[in-house]
Amino acid sequence: MTKPTIIAEIGGNHKGDMAIAKEMIITAATFCKADVVKFQKRCNKELLTSEEYNAPHPNPANSYGATYGAHREFLEFDLEQHKQLKKWCEEYGVIYSTSVWDKTSAKEIISIDPKLIKVPSACNLNKDLLKHLCGHFPGEIHLSFGMTTLEEEELIVKFFEQKGRAKDLVIYSCTSGYPVPFEDISLLEITRLKNLYKDRVKAIGFSGHHLGIAVDSAAVALGAEWIERHFTLDRTWKGTDHAASLEPDGLRKLVRDCNAVYKALTFKKEQILDIEKVQRDKLKKNQIKW
Repeated sequence: MTKPTIIAEIGGNHKGDMAIAKEMIITAATFCKADVVKFQKRCNKELLTSEEYNAPHPNPANSYGATYGAHREFLEFDLEQHKQLKKWCEEYGVIYSTSVWDKTSAKEIISIDPKLIKVPSACNLNKDLLKHLCGHFPGEIHLSFGMTTLEEEELIVKFFEQKGRAKDLVIYSCTSGYPVPFEDISLLEITRLKNLYKDRVKAIGFSGHHLGIAVDSAAVALGAEWIERHFTLDRTWKGTDHAASLEPDGLRKLVRDCNAVYKALTFKKEQILDIEKVQRDKLKKNQIKW
């Protein structure tokens, strides 16, 4: 089994502040021991209609602007800032990545040559975006299957196969909610995706939006090779994602537990392990001859 790769998804939890983003990178890398730090890139005027852009935020208490568009722009880092984020990630020994929500954002992030780019569940049917990534980005393409029908999943995988990029594709079991109750996480979707696609794509992952860390270790046991969780420094901060995010000690424990499960998922190397031999000699007394 492949050792799980743990993604700390910062997204917009940096509150539009590069200093906070840097602190989150350092914390995820050095304290939590995450493998990847992931941000988001959006061209908001490409994504939103003028009505959506100028409408009030649906939850004003979480808004960083007078309108939804202003809120999204406040949380958006430009390309030069993403270059700096990538440098900080490299400095502290963690992989930089970003979710791209549109073709313009994809073009910008491709230009700084990350190892992997993520397509969020909301954008996995954007054929123009997927086509551009397949044709212009040589790295791994990660894609979540939240809010996606079985027929759509198959169409997406076939699209990557037709483009000759399926072996660079990592697909994620995901339920899109913030937070997701345990009964809706549907962990056995990992097994379903493995049965259908393990020989057709590079790997299967799990993107969680639930509370706590118990579920993620179970995802590893079911075969998820990538674990993605939202990350924040303070779950009480203003913003829609903080409540469904892990604080530093939670992420640290998640990394610890997922790696422990990975190490434990083996068969015995021999019938009686070395660690058992001393105990066998000591404890197995008065044995009859069979």
